[in-house]
Amino acid sequence: MIAASGSASFSWNLVSDLSQMLSYQFMRNAFLAGTIVSVVAGVVGYFVVLRRTAFAAHALSHIGFAGAAGAVLLGVNPVWGLLTFCLGGALAMGSLGQRLRDRDTVIGIVLAFMLGLGVLFIALYSGFSTEAYSILFGEILGISTSDVVLTAVVGAIALAALGAMYRPLLFASVDEEVAVARRVPVRLLSIAFLLTVALAVAVAVQVVGVLLIFSLLVTPAAVAERLTMRPASAMVAAVAVSLACSWLGLAIGYYVSYPVSFFITSLAFLAYALTRTATALARRRAGRLGPGRTGPEYAGGHPG
Repeated sequence: MIAASGSASFSWNLVSDLSQMLSYQFMRNAFLAGTIVSVVAGVVGYFVVLRRTAFAAHALSHIGFAGAAGAVLLGVNPVWGLLTFCLGGALAMGSLGQRLRDRDTVIGIVLAFMLGLGVLFIALYSGFSTEAYSILFGEILGISTSDVVLTAVVGAIALAALGAMYRPLLFASVDEEVAVARRVPVRLLSIAFLLTVALAVAVAVQVVGVLLIFSLLVTPAAVAERLTMRPASAMVAAVAVSLACSWLGLAIGYYVSYPVSFFITSLAFLAYALTRTATALARRRAGRLGPGRTGPEYAGGHPG
């Protein structure tokens, strides 16, 4: 099997294969960026799933697409366009507040408009479509060293922001009405969290693209939510799943000349499907055993 780099094949000597893989600067950049994005997406994604704001995160990625396309048109680094539009979109969504019944409708309308704006920017761009393609589907193997540094800075800001509001955000996410009664600034927290999601989206788009953002920002967290109810453990699990998908996807992409984002998203979906199936089977088995009959003496389905 020929490598995507065109110079190596898989030998089953994992140490040698990894050493050869990391001898290329573009692979080192890809693994660094993938690691940073996986950690940020895993932690932020937990709250995205907990707060049921996956649609807002999805909308932010499309808003970011318009910004990145505009940056390409102006000859600016697409990441700056992503950041600018994502942060602006987050502020706009946060200003809608929780009281509006039609919040999702408004977000959907803004999302459609931003997609159209992005298409216009791409149509006006007279250069090659490579950058537009990478915005939509991600191009982690093309990330430069400066992009890795920017990703690390933005990721650190996102994690620091989440750490600063962790306790009140967790409280408001679990029981918003009680949080309001306790005078927790729920509206301010909502805006701050959406801004943090915007930062996570901006860095994750480089790896999986706008259209596949759920694979890292939502799917690993959804897997973790089915494995544990403890917030800290769930975030660790989400990061672990995200890292495994990114690293393994990069390794496969090195040897197979297909988009790395396809492998990352496929592995994330497989992890969710397996976890969902396993937990469903476990619940069904527990239901058959009945209350009080789930101990090790009934592990084989009958008394020991």
